[in-house]
Amino acid sequence: MSRIRILPDQVANQIAAGEVVERPVGAVKELLENSLDAGATRVEIEFRNGGKSYIRVEDNGCGMTAEEAQMSLERHATSKLRNAKDLDHIISFGFRGEAMPSIASISKFTLSTRPHDSTEGTQLLIQGGKLLHNKTCGMPPGTRIEAANLFFNTPARKKFLKTENTEAAHITRLVKLYAIAHPDVSFTLYSSKRLTFQSPACTDLKDRIREVFGAEVAESLIDLPTTEEADCRISGKVSPPGHGRPTRQDIVTIVNGRPVESRTLLYALTEAYHPLIPKGKYPAAFLHIEIDPEYIDVNIHPQKREIRFRSEAHIRRLIIESIHKMAEEAHPGAFVSTETPESLPEPTPSLPQNFTAVTPIQKLPPAPISATPPTPSAVPAPTFPSSPVPASPRPSLPKAEPQTSWKFINQLQTHLALYQTASGLVLLHTKAARERIHFEKILTPDAESTPSQQLLLPIPIQLDPLTNDILQQHKALLAKEGFHIEPFGRDFYRIEAIPPWLDTSEAEHFIRQFLDTAREHGQLHHKPDLQRETLAKLAAQQISTHSSSLTETELAKLPTQLLACRHPHTSPNGNVTFFELSTHELEKKFGRSIT
Repeated sequence: MSRIRILPDQVANQIAAGEVVERPVGAVKELLENSLDAGATRVEIEFRNGGKSYIRVEDNGCGMTAEEAQMSLERHATSKLRNAKDLDHIISFGFRGEAMPSIASISKFTLSTRPHDSTEGTQLLIQGGKLLHNKTCGMPPGTRIEAANLFFNTPARKKFLKTENTEAAHITRLVKLYAIAHPDVSFTLYSSKRLTFQSPACTDLKDRIREVFGAEVAESLIDLPTTEEADCRISGKVSPPGHGRPTRQDIVTIVNGRPVESRTLLYALTEAYHPLIPKGKYPAAFLHIEIDPEYIDVNIHPQKREIRFRSEAHIRRLIIESIHKMAEEAHPGAFVSTETPESLPEPTPSLPQNFTAVTPIQKLPPAPISATPPTPSAVPAPTFPSSPVPASPRPSLPKAEPQTSWKFINQLQTHLALYQTASGLVLLHTKAARERIHFEKILTPDAESTPSQQLLLPIPIQLDPLTNDILQQHKALLAKEGFHIEPFGRDFYRIEAIPPWLDTSEAEHFIRQFLDTAREHGQLHHKPDLQRETLAKLAAQQISTHSSSLTETELAKLPTQLLACRHPHTSPNGNVTFFELSTHELEKKFGRSIT
């Protein structure tokens, strides 16, 4: 008996469903794209329980005949391809013919459809891939698809779904992205029979952005000069110079009407805006790219989330040129590009403006510990935990000395101070030291909660549904650290109180930065220590960055505060806070005694 067998269609469909439909938002995406491919000008979506129990997508597209409806549920049945050559010129969203049978195989699936030239429609009921009935029905022209009890026969897949709010947030964001991509189509979205989002057809992209992302984002945008070259056209709305956003959530890239993820486009935007917005900020950008389908490949991911360009350098150059042209039009003569787009390197982490290349500390000879006995007036050195600092390729670190042996000499650079000790000289990085001090201060579990500073005028903040869900998961931690955030409508909040160490003007940026970090790192709310440490790191950076310059008195006290920390030798990010040049080492450099 042969060990190799052909899988039954039902099993093959369930395997395909695992690749095409990972979660409810995948089913909504496939059905929504089918509606747009059918030429719909009105699409209505409804889901319940995060899409797990019920999904409905209804449109006024071209509809299908009874024969076409039944054929659409067969594997690899599609109206968009005829031969292999068509793969090089894909102009539709769907083309593989896997979505409909895949969804039907893992749900209770009802397909109702009617072409515009017919007086009656067709209704098919499929459960777990098995056709239960095929009958005529009355309905308006178009197609209505309902998928109930998703993943009922694949419990392993169902077990890995997230909470109802998280799944609902993914669906809501997906629909809004397609609304941005197709402003000429009317979209309506219901969640558990409640209207969540509604937008009629718009002639202006800015009107659609206002309805989706809010008036604050829309009013801050300007037109991106349209650039056309070699079968490629780039247009859209972007942030003007000087206007940055705290997160990347307002960057939307659309290629031939399809919202996509592309490192090429993200890198091009980041590089183009590097001299235009403050460090740590991101642009708001809604790019529409129309390109000959022959120059892109959308068939590299089962969900078609990613896209590949045949000439990435060409696309990148066009985007950078468009942004530079926008900057020049916004502020004539103020923006001068020192590099041509062709010569621009791949984006790399930016360095501070006052950064000066120095010889790496690792190349310095190891600093021996001085055996010079302390003076009678010296105070005994503080003790530290016995746990060793994790090994890393760093220089030998001096022993912590008492405060009286650290005599402040001078401030050498903005963040560098020089001290004299009993055994030599110490160079202290003041910014790294302050980050360590404030980091451990926030982590110290002495108090139940941090004091709050009530705001006279609450700060409004609008979040997208997914970020809203993350805020709910971390709201208890934020409250414990001194933040008081209250709901003020759907996806709207008011920051009513903040910790004393945070400047009022930075409150919204800090909250968005923390939520964005939590979103990128996943399930922080399941790890209290990790979420608290993440908040403390951001807070330490915030304090260090926005604090004023230290006075000589504060610089003299800084070593005492640093040496009181559990791990004074490194900042929260692992950077060295100070190192010593011993008397012995200085004598070797000079070739004679210096005492």
